[in-house]
Amino acid sequence: MTIPGLRLLASLAAAGLLTACASTQDAAELPSLDGTAWILAALPGRTLVEKTGATLHFEGDRVSGTDGCNRFSGDYRVTDSTLEISPQMAMTMMACDPDVSEQAQAFVSALRDARSFRISDGRLELLAADASPRAELTAQSQALAGSAWEVTGYNNGRQAVVSLVADSRITMAFGSDGLASGSAGCNRYNTRFEADGTSLRFSPTAATRRICVEPEGVMEQELQFLAALATVATARIEGERLELRTADGALAATLTRSAGD
Repeated sequence: MTIPGLRLLASLAAAGLLTACASTQDAAELPSLDGTAWILAALPGRTLVEKTGATLHFEGDRVSGTDGCNRFSGDYRVTDSTLEISPQMAMTMMACDPDVSEQAQAFVSALRDARSFRISDGRLELLAADASPRAELTAQSQALAGSAWEVTGYNNGRQAVVSLVADSRITMAFGSDGLASGSAGCNRYNTRFEADGTSLRFSPTAATRRICVEPEGVMEQELQFLAALATVATARIEGERLELRTADGALAATLTRSAGD
């Protein structure tokens, strides 16, 4: 082979090596999605319906969230620089307003079409196979300190999550001092909490000692709610919703963010 031919061969080999190294580096530098939570911020060509709160959460090899109408869950996989969310997702079947349902379908389609992603400045972009943007989401803070919530459901100790007694109200506020407090429906309560990532533990609760006869069942509800707090092992904020779960993943309580928080 001539000297120019050898030089051309060496140049092509070097270029191929550099390309391989760049691909390896890009894959290695790809941020992990595991343990991240996001809120839908934009869908190309659409104005989002207000207060629908579509969310996306990655945990292990599972993805879950709400499309603004229904909840979904399924598998996902990141291989090198590619992302694939399983099209076979489990979903609830609630009916919603037409504009909300249409947006929800567009969001789910964006998840199924995603083939890669970018994370920058607290924003996640889901990209199609041709690298066109399919959805943009903003990071969801999982910090509890300084937040306030209204309880919408609790585990009654009989393996069932039930709604609150009519005309009753249970609240919870997480202080920056590590103290959680609120109304249990009749009495005021407080408890210390320890949060680390998704892990959450409450200390034994202290409460006032009033007796309430109305609304009917409020005292039993109070005891069951406070007992449920003792079982909490994890917490997850998803849009305006907070889920408290036991170590085996069962729901201990569901809450929504207080107005103005």
